[in-house]
Amino acid sequence: MRAVLDVVLLALQIYTWLLIISAVLSWLIAFNVVNTRNQFVSTIWDMLYRVTEPLLRPIRNMLPQMGGLDLSPIVLLLIIFFIERVIVLYLYPAVF
Repeated sequence: MRAVLDVVLLALQIYTWLLIISAVLSWLIAFNVVNTRNQFVSTIWDMLYRVTEPLLRPIRNMLPQMGGLDLSPIVLLLIIFFIERVIVLYLYPAVF
């Protein structure tokens, strides 16, 4: 059972990093630092969008409009951190 919890924690950490990379890349694209016409950038952006958008979209629908400021990645990161803490503090020690 601990191995399963370790895999879940690892998956949450990987998703956290993908979410952070996606947010930074969206800022770089918005400020024209990187160009989406570049095939490599376009491929990376598409992959990150497909991975992060299914969890970000419901959060965006629940949050009020902030005039161009997207707080959904922050909310999702807080949810992920909460899940990690629950696993580490309550589920992991209970498994023998």
